[in-house]
Amino acid sequence: MKKHQLLTVSALFAANSVIAGGMEDDPFLTMVKIDQFEWQDGSGGDVLSWDAQAWFGKDLHKLWVKTEGEYAGGQTEEAEVQLLYSRAIMPYWDIQAGWRRDIRPAPDRDWFTVGFKGLAPYFFEVDAQLFFGESGRLGARFKAEYELMFTQRLVLSPEVELNWYSGDDPDTGIGGGLSDASAGLRLRYEIRREFAPYVGIEWARQFGATADFTEEEGGDISDTRLVAGIRAWF
Repeated sequence: MKKHQLLTVSALFAANSVIAGGMEDDPFLTMVKIDQFEWQDGSGGDVLSWDAQAWFGKDLHKLWVKTEGEYAGGQTEEAEVQLLYSRAIMPYWDIQAGWRRDIRPAPDRDWFTVGFKGLAPYFFEVDAQLFFGESGRLGARFKAEYELMFTQRLVLSPEVELNWYSGDDPDTGIGGGLSDASAGLRLRYEIRREFAPYVGIEWARQFGATADFTEEEGGDISDTRLVAGIRAWF
């Protein structure tokens, strides 16, 4: 089963239920998916990075848990968790709303979030979110990914991510405006549909005040990393 089929199975179930007037069975569904669990090697040293999600619920209504972060230099440098309610609004698209907590860098930050997740034309997977924080601070994130199937098992995935904030937060080193952007290419081999090792390359850069904060701490604002990891779902 291809990735876009996995992502849209709940929406298709929902559409079938609506068309049939609610006469179809409405099973309880679950999934855990590790998009990225990888080692990264760049100019700043080795990094262990993760990006994972899980959901459970029925056709139209689900509860999602998302987490991502980085571990380097013997400590967790970045960590985030989200708890979201997800509602299928049409085939291939869900609207999501809930809570996000930034655990690292300290101090913790809490956000109310709302966004859309689904499959855009030409099978681009899109995850777009708005964040509402303390003191009227706003944030936004846009992720997009595509799959190029060379064979039934060999898949190349280009992806991009952009993060934006409305104002500076010196305590966490995040500045207003476009904060950071990344782009990656990962080539995976699906030993089974549920398990695939991969290798790739990722470029990341900070901008504006975020870059200024990083330079003041002696860090690098741009890096190109070789990556190797696993992707799995169950």
